Amino acid sequence: MTLGGWIVMSLSVGGATALLAWCLYKVLSTPGSEQHLHGQVDIHTPDMDRP
Repeated sequence: MTLGGWIVMSLSVGGATALLAWCLYKVLSTPGSEQHLHGQVDIHTPDMDRP
């Protein structure tokens, strides 16, 4: 592989890894995020009000 190919591959892999690390950091470090989690039981749609 040429030097240009190595540079492009390194930037691509490094960028994707950095994005993954940032997303994991944001998810795991946000205080009170467990209060914003909802399951299917908590979801209330308009059609549930119909008889």
